[in-house]
Amino acid sequence: MTPAEVLDGDLAEAAQNLRDKLEPFAFATIVRTAGATAAKPGAKALLSADGTILHGWLGGGCTRGAVKRAAIDALQSGAPQLISVAPEDLLEELGVAAGDTVDGTRFARNGCPSRGTVDIFIEPSLPMPELVVLGASPVAQAITALAPQFHWHVASTLAEGVAAARQKYVVIATQGQGDLNALKSALSGPVDYVAFVGSARKYATLAEKLRASGVSAEAIRSVDAPAGLDLGAVTPEEIALSILAQLVRVRRQGRVDQHV
Repeated sequence: MTPAEVLDGDLAEAAQNLRDKLEPFAFATIVRTAGATAAKPGAKALLSADGTILHGWLGGGCTRGAVKRAAIDALQSGAPQLISVAPEDLLEELGVAAGDTVDGTRFARNGCPSRGTVDIFIEPSLPMPELVVLGASPVAQAITALAPQFHWHVASTLAEGVAAARQKYVVIATQGQGDLNALKSALSGPVDYVAFVGSARKYATLAEKLRASGVSAEAIRSVDAPAGLDLGAVTPEEIALSILAQLVRVRRQGRVDQHV
């Protein structure tokens, strides 16, 4: 629960409803004002995925466009945003223009007659990503036990109807028990990332069978095999740790080659 939710029960309830529906949203809090402004520090709002204010208040329309753009950016990047909405003459004094980002603060122009300055912190809240672990091997069991500690929602099947806003990662740890069928299942639907627990040689053999069954070359190439960062892992628990380290890196930084 965020500080905003602690202080506002209605906001907390609205936020929880969005979490239950796996919908992304953002909190906006006014952290500083200068000059004449309708809202004051501490004012809060709950924003939808398109930047619409669902609950709360941030003043009049002077900040609305900047808040909307920042909320969308925050939800797309997963990173908080700090925006400063200020009159044009103040922006000129500071040597910045609307749209500039300096030391983590993005500046926007306040065109309202009040000519006040409002600094707003926007914090995104995204659905917990889903990690589908296919297989009942010792490595699969170790991943399933460890992953929730790193804020993954763990599933054992590729269920349909998962909210589009929730990222879906798949680790195939079947280890000889239905490898090909698991790969076909993982590559047949919309997923963000697929990793295969097994040697590069084994996956190369399976890749030929996937190609023969009609799976696209692009989909085949998208699979990380062998799964996991090269930590010198030996035990199932160590292998699970190496795979989760790779998953965290992909989640936070985007897809990168683990073999460099």
